[in-house]
Amino acid sequence: MARQAADAAQAYADQIASTAGAAAHAATGGAIDPFVFRFAIFVLAIFVGYYVVWSVTPALHTPLMSVTNAISSVIVVGALLSVGVALGDTFESGPLWARGLGFLALILASINIFGGFLVTQRMLAMYKPKDGAAPARKH
Repeated sequence: MARQAADAAQAYADQIASTAGAAAHAATGGAIDPFVFRFAIFVLAIFVGYYVVWSVTPALHTPLMSVTNAISSVIVVGALLSVGVALGDTFESGPLWARGLGFLALILASINIFGGFLVTQRMLAMYKPKDGAAPARKH
């Protein structure tokens, strides 16, 4: 059932990407290759992500880390699906390099999740009172 959902999601994503590429190709009279269009979207996403993350105030870093952990957990699920693909010559089986990249994504996302929890724990520890100090009162 999970495999069918993953296949449906992949087909839907491929359909959206090919439709957007075909629309750009038709709008420019065939002057833009669909690969270049998709690559441009990828590069723009990098710049937008960079400027969004660096403009966050320090008070929002802990919630931002929580969102990053949530995104990484989605990556872990996708990586597990990629690693779990059976090898063979049939259409449903995946190549060895796909499993290798899935395993690499699984390792890197797991490190990111662990590091995110570690940083969040250290940030929250800064707000705890020191040993022997009375907690501050609000008036």
